Order: sequence, then C-alpha cells, then structure tokens
Amino acid sequence: MNLPPQVTDRAYARLAEIARLTGQTRALRVAVEGGGCSGFQYDIKLDDPHADDLVLERAGQKVLVDAVSLPFLSGAVIDFSQELIGARFVIENPNASSSCGCGTSFSI
Repeated sequence: MNLPPQVTDRAYARLAEIARLTGQTRALRVAVEGGGCSGFQYDIKLDDPHADDLVLERAGQKVLVDAVSLPFLSGAVIDFSQELIGARFVIENPNASSSCGCGTSFSI
C-alpha cells in the first residue's frame, strides 16, 4: 500500500510566505522525472493543480503530486530547509536507495 507523502509545517509556512511576498497563491508541485546523476530527479516548482493530482492542503496552502510521481514519493517527507548555504524545499524519501550530493537526484 502506498502512503501519501507528508508535508511539514515548515514547508507549508514557507509556501504561505511565498504567497504573501508574491501576491500569488500557486501550489508547490513535487514531481519525479527520469534523469539526474542517480537515475531520477525531483522537479519542484510553483504550479496550478491538474485533474489527476493528489492535493495535500493545510491552511489554504497546497502541495501537488501527479499520479505518475506518487509511487516514487510514497511515505516521503516534503520539508523546507534553511541553512547558511541557502534555503530550499527538500525531500526525505524512504524509497531512495541512494542519492547524489545535490539532493535533487536519487535511485531506487
């Protein structure tokens, strides 16, 4: 059974901050595509919902996962990380057997 990904409070808070700063209320799309240095890579961007998306929502903020990407993100945690070297959305994926140093590419 595939468990839906979880979204942390930090990730939702960052989405609310982006909406406040830009005046736009677009959702965060998290997708998995072939490629990258480990076989698969994450594509994270602001987007509008599509008919086949899983929509995760809290306090008016939405995270979207398309039907093709969903099995690759089963049980994953979508978070927001702010460090000295930069800030970004990150994915802790229990399905990834390895990942590259950049954190956007993984293998299963």
